[in-house]
Amino acid sequence: MKVEFEGSIIEFNVQYGKGKKISLHIDSIGHITIKAPKDTREEIITAAVQQHGKFILEKLQVLEKAREIPGAREYQEAGKFLHLGQEYGLHELIETDGLSEEELKRNLKKFYFASCKRIVGERSPRYQTELRVKPKSIEIVESVTKWGSCSSDKKLTFNYRLAMAPVEVIDYVIIHELCHLLHMNHDRSFWRRVGSIMPDYKEKQDYLARHGQFMTL
Repeated sequence: MKVEFEGSIIEFNVQYGKGKKISLHIDSIGHITIKAPKDTREEIITAAVQQHGKFILEKLQVLEKAREIPGAREYQEAGKFLHLGQEYGLHELIETDGLSEEELKRNLKKFYFASCKRIVGERSPRYQTELRVKPKSIEIVESVTKWGSCSSDKKLTFNYRLAMAPVEVIDYVIIHELCHLLHMNHDRSFWRRVGSIMPDYKEKQDYLARHGQFMTL
């Protein structure tokens, strides 16, 4: 569902249950869930969201700021860069001798693209089998705002910067996008399916929320 508040669109999912009150939850990556008693009218839910609109927008801004990519690094042979959750010297990841800063940056990005492609290619078949799904294609891309995506025609994309995260965090993003082949939105059924494969998925969400700003070139 969507509501407009002070010129901004707030998107959220609704979960109906046995509770007696409407409650609001915003997870670490900005997904909004409204829990409401069974048979609650839609206008009551949207009114509740609008009532808390200022809080919601402020919270989303905080989360967005936490994901902002810092300024450009200085490329030096011993400069530290993340790979699979660990810090390495630049010279441990790519050849550095005689290369300019621009060449180093270009080659390091190629390294991460290749690493992400390899890891996703190795890890995703297992989860495809568990979930009994098969994407039309898998592509590694550059993105500032998304770690992964699933299109309506079953094409998956993964951010090359995921190669900087621990393997189990990469697994979470793979599972997340594969589950979208079964549930295109973030409703209760979607998260239940994610949790059936990775019960501690919220810890992986928190990792990306905390460390995503450092997973950058």
